[in-house]
Amino acid sequence: MAASVACGQASLSCISTAKGSKMLSTGIFARHSLKRFNSSKIQATPPPSVSDSNANRWRKSNTLTVYAAVRQLTGSITKPEGLRFVVVAARFNDIITKPLVDGALEGFRRHSVREEDVDVIWVPGSFEIPLVAQTVAKSGKYHAVICIGAVVRGATTHYEAVANSASSGVLSAGLNSGSLNSNSFEGVPCIFGVLTCDTMEQAMDRAGGKVGNKGYEAAVTACAIHL
Repeated sequence: MAASVACGQASLSCISTAKGSKMLSTGIFARHSLKRFNSSKIQATPPPSVSDSNANRWRKSNTLTVYAAVRQLTGSITKPEGLRFVVVAARFNDIITKPLVDGALEGFRRHSVREEDVDVIWVPGSFEIPLVAQTVAKSGKYHAVICIGAVVRGATTHYEAVANSASSGVLSAGLNSGSLNSNSFEGVPCIFGVLTCDTMEQAMDRAGGKVGNKGYEAAVTACAIHL
Protein backbone atom coordinates (compact mmCIF):
# COMPACT_ATOMS: atom_id res chain seq x y z
CA MET A 1 0.00 0.00 0.00
CA ALA A 2 1.51 3.32 -1.05
CA ALA A 3 1.26 6.61 0.76
CA SER A 4 2.85 10.05 0.65
CA VAL A 5 3.40 12.82 3.17
CA ALA A 6 4.23 16.45 2.41
CA CYS A 7 7.38 17.67 4.17
CA GLY A 8 8.44 21.18 3.20
CA GLN A 9 9.63 21.04 -0.40
CA ALA A 10 10.14 17.27 -0.28
CA SER A 11 7.59 14.56 -0.92
CA LEU A 12 7.72 11.52 1.39
CA SER A 13 6.94 8.25 -0.37
CA CYS A 14 6.04 5.21 1.72
CA ILE A 15 8.19 2.19 0.83
CA SER A 16 6.00 -0.18 2.86
CA THR A 17 3.13 0.40 5.26
CA ALA A 18 2.74 -1.57 8.50
CA LYS A 19 -0.70 -2.39 9.84
CA GLY A 20 -2.15 -0.74 12.91
CA SER A 21 -1.43 2.64 14.47
CA LYS A 22 1.67 4.45 13.23
CA MET A 23 4.26 6.70 14.78
CA LEU A 24 7.04 8.53 12.93
CA SER A 25 10.56 8.55 14.28
CA THR A 26 14.01 9.48 13.03
CA GLY A 27 17.66 9.14 13.88
CA ILE A 28 19.50 6.62 16.03
CA PHE A 29 16.41 5.42 17.89
CA ALA A 30 14.73 4.46 14.64
CA ARG A 31 17.74 2.56 13.32
CA HIS A 32 18.26 0.61 16.53
CA SER A 33 14.57 -0.19 16.97
CA LEU A 34 13.89 -1.93 13.66
CA LYS A 35 14.39 -5.39 15.17
CA ARG A 36 12.12 -4.71 18.13
CA PHE A 37 9.09 -3.18 16.43
CA ASN A 38 7.01 -4.00 13.40
CA SER A 39 8.13 -1.11 11.24
CA SER A 40 8.45 0.26 7.73
CA LYS A 41 10.45 3.02 6.12
CA ILE A 42 9.22 6.25 4.56
CA GLN A 43 11.75 7.75 2.19
CA ALA A 44 11.69 11.34 1.02
CA THR A 45 11.94 12.43 -2.60
CA PRO A 46 14.70 15.05 -2.93
CA PRO A 47 13.64 18.57 -3.89
CA PRO A 48 14.87 19.96 -7.23
CA SER A 49 17.65 21.88 -5.48
CA VAL A 50 19.47 18.62 -4.64
CA SER A 51 21.81 17.46 -7.40
CA ASP A 52 21.72 13.89 -8.75
CA SER A 53 25.12 13.14 -7.26
CA ASN A 54 23.87 13.97 -3.77
CA ALA A 55 20.38 12.48 -4.13
CA ASN A 56 21.15 9.11 -2.51
CA ARG A 57 22.90 10.72 0.43
CA TRP A 58 19.97 13.10 0.84
CA ARG A 59 17.46 10.20 0.80
CA LYS A 60 19.39 8.33 3.50
CA SER A 61 19.42 11.36 5.77
CA ASN A 62 15.71 12.02 5.21
CA THR A 63 14.24 8.58 5.81
CA LEU A 64 11.59 8.12 8.49
CA THR A 65 10.48 4.92 10.17
CA VAL A 66 6.84 4.08 10.82
CA TYR A 67 6.09 1.86 13.81
CA ALA A 68 2.97 -0.25 14.22
CA ALA A 69 1.35 -1.24 17.51
CA VAL A 70 3.33 1.19 19.68
CA ARG A 71 1.13 1.88 22.68
CA GLN A 72 0.57 5.49 23.67
CA LEU A 73 -1.00 5.89 27.12
CA THR A 74 -2.74 8.95 28.48
CA GLY A 75 -4.85 9.62 31.52
CA SER A 76 -8.52 10.56 31.52
CA ILE A 77 -10.06 13.42 33.47
CA THR A 78 -13.56 12.10 32.78
CA LYS A 79 -13.34 8.80 34.67
CA PRO A 80 -12.42 9.53 38.30
CA GLU A 81 -14.73 6.89 39.75
CA GLY A 82 -13.17 5.04 42.64
CA LEU A 83 -10.26 7.47 43.05
CA ARG A 84 -9.48 9.18 46.35
CA PHE A 85 -7.46 12.39 46.70
CA VAL A 86 -5.92 14.39 49.51
CA VAL A 87 -4.92 18.06 49.48
CA VAL A 88 -1.98 19.01 51.71
CA ALA A 89 -2.09 22.81 52.10
CA ALA A 90 0.01 25.38 53.94
CA ARG A 91 -1.68 27.84 56.30
CA PHE A 92 1.09 30.41 55.83
CA ASN A 93 -0.02 33.05 53.31
CA ASP A 94 -3.56 31.72 53.66
CA ILE A 95 -4.87 34.74 51.78
CA ILE A 96 -3.41 32.85 48.80
CA THR A 97 -3.62 29.20 49.85
CA LYS A 98 -7.31 29.24 50.81
CA PRO A 99 -8.42 30.32 47.31
CA LEU A 100 -6.04 27.70 45.88
CA VAL A 101 -7.64 24.98 47.99
CA ASP A 102 -11.09 26.21 46.98
CA GLY A 103 -9.97 26.04 43.37
CA ALA A 104 -8.74 22.46 43.82
CA LEU A 105 -12.03 21.40 45.38
CA GLU A 106 -13.92 23.06 42.54
CA GLY A 107 -11.71 21.24 40.04
CA PHE A 108 -12.56 17.92 41.63
CA ARG A 109 -16.26 18.76 41.75
CA ARG A 110 -16.38 19.73 38.09
CA HIS A 111 -14.72 16.44 37.16
CA SER A 112 -17.25 14.35 39.07
CA VAL A 113 -15.09 13.48 42.07
CA ARG A 114 -17.32 12.95 45.11
CA GLU A 115 -16.81 15.24 48.11
CA GLU A 116 -16.33 12.25 50.40
CA ASP A 117 -13.40 11.12 48.23
CA VAL A 118 -11.37 14.27 48.95
CA ASP A 119 -9.62 15.14 52.22
CA VAL A 120 -7.79 18.38 53.10
CA ILE A 121 -4.88 18.48 55.54
CA TRP A 122 -3.53 21.84 56.71
CA VAL A 123 0.14 22.21 57.72
CA PRO A 124 1.95 25.29 59.10
CA GLY A 125 3.87 26.24 55.95
CA SER A 126 5.19 25.08 52.59
CA PHE A 127 8.37 23.72 54.20
CA GLU A 128 6.25 21.16 56.08
CA ILE A 129 4.30 19.98 53.04
CA PRO A 130 6.71 17.27 51.78
CA LEU A 131 6.83 15.26 55.02
CA VAL A 132 3.06 15.12 55.35
CA ALA A 133 2.67 14.45 51.62
CA GLN A 134 5.00 11.48 51.84
CA THR A 135 3.21 10.14 54.92
CA VAL A 136 -0.25 10.21 53.33
CA ALA A 137 1.10 8.92 50.01
CA LYS A 138 2.49 5.86 51.78
CA SER A 139 -0.72 5.31 53.74
CA GLY A 140 -2.39 3.54 50.82
CA LYS A 141 -5.58 5.57 51.27
CA TYR A 142 -5.18 7.91 48.32
CA HIS A 143 -4.50 7.76 44.61
CA ALA A 144 -2.88 11.21 44.41
CA VAL A 145 -1.68 13.99 46.71
CA ILE A 146 -2.11 17.67 45.79
CA CYS A 147 0.42 19.93 47.51
CA ILE A 148 -0.63 23.56 47.82
CA GLY A 149 1.32 26.48 49.25
CA ALA A 150 2.53 29.98 48.51
CA VAL A 151 6.11 31.21 48.89
CA VAL A 152 6.66 34.91 48.17
CA ARG A 153 10.13 36.41 47.82
CA GLY A 154 11.20 38.71 50.65
CA ALA A 155 14.30 40.67 51.61
CA THR A 156 16.36 37.63 52.67
CA THR A 157 17.39 34.27 51.19
CA HIS A 158 14.67 32.51 53.17
CA TYR A 159 12.59 32.38 49.98
CA GLU A 160 15.15 30.22 48.14
CA ALA A 161 15.48 27.82 51.04
CA VAL A 162 11.75 27.23 51.39
CA ALA A 163 10.97 27.16 47.66
CA ASN A 164 13.79 24.72 46.87
CA SER A 165 12.96 22.47 49.82
CA ALA A 166 9.27 22.39 48.92
CA SER A 167 9.83 21.54 45.25
CA SER A 168 12.47 18.86 45.81
CA GLY A 169 10.58 17.51 48.81
CA VAL A 170 7.30 17.06 46.92
CA LEU A 171 9.17 15.27 44.15
CA SER A 172 10.86 12.97 46.66
CA ALA A 173 7.53 12.29 48.37
CA GLY A 174 6.12 10.93 45.14
CA LEU A 175 9.22 8.90 44.32
CA ASN A 176 9.39 7.44 47.84
CA SER A 177 5.70 6.53 47.93
CA GLY A 178 6.04 3.30 45.99
CA SER A 179 8.41 0.62 44.82
CA LEU A 180 10.16 -0.24 41.57
CA ASN A 181 9.68 -3.77 40.31
CA SER A 182 10.91 -5.44 37.15
CA ASN A 183 8.11 -4.06 35.01
CA SER A 184 6.97 -0.73 36.44
CA PHE A 185 7.01 1.80 39.25
CA GLU A 186 4.02 1.69 41.56
CA GLY A 187 3.59 4.87 43.55
CA VAL A 188 1.30 7.75 44.39
CA PRO A 189 1.74 10.96 42.36
CA CYS A 190 2.34 14.10 44.41
CA ILE A 191 1.22 17.15 42.42
CA PHE A 192 3.24 20.34 42.93
CA GLY A 193 0.81 23.20 43.46
CA VAL A 194 3.09 25.47 45.51
CA LEU A 195 3.30 29.00 44.12
CA THR A 196 6.79 30.53 44.13
CA CYS A 197 6.32 34.21 43.28
CA ASP A 198 8.34 37.40 43.43
CA THR A 199 5.41 39.49 44.68
CA MET A 200 2.11 39.00 46.46
CA GLU A 201 0.38 40.41 43.38
CA GLN A 202 1.78 37.59 41.25
CA ALA A 203 0.51 35.06 43.79
CA MET A 204 -2.98 36.55 43.86
CA ASP A 205 -3.12 36.54 40.07
CA ARG A 206 -2.56 32.76 40.22
CA ALA A 207 -5.02 32.13 43.04
CA GLY A 208 -8.15 32.99 41.13
CA GLY A 209 -6.97 36.23 39.54
CA LYS A 210 -6.23 37.10 35.95
CA VAL A 211 -3.87 34.13 35.44
CA GLY A 212 -6.38 31.59 36.70
CA ASN A 213 -6.30 29.26 39.70
CA LYS A 214 -3.33 26.93 40.02
CA GLY A 215 -5.15 24.90 42.67
CA TYR A 216 -7.82 24.05 40.12
CA GLU A 217 -5.13 23.06 37.62
CA ALA A 218 -3.43 20.84 40.20
CA ALA A 219 -6.68 18.97 40.82
CA VAL A 220 -7.21 18.39 37.09
CA THR A 221 -3.62 17.13 36.84
CA ALA A 222 -4.26 14.68 39.68
CA CYS A 223 -7.29 13.29 37.83
CA ALA A 224 -5.52 13.10 34.46
CA ILE A 225 -2.33 11.41 35.65
CA HIS A 226 -4.12 8.10 36.26
CA LEU A 227 -4.20 5.76 33.28
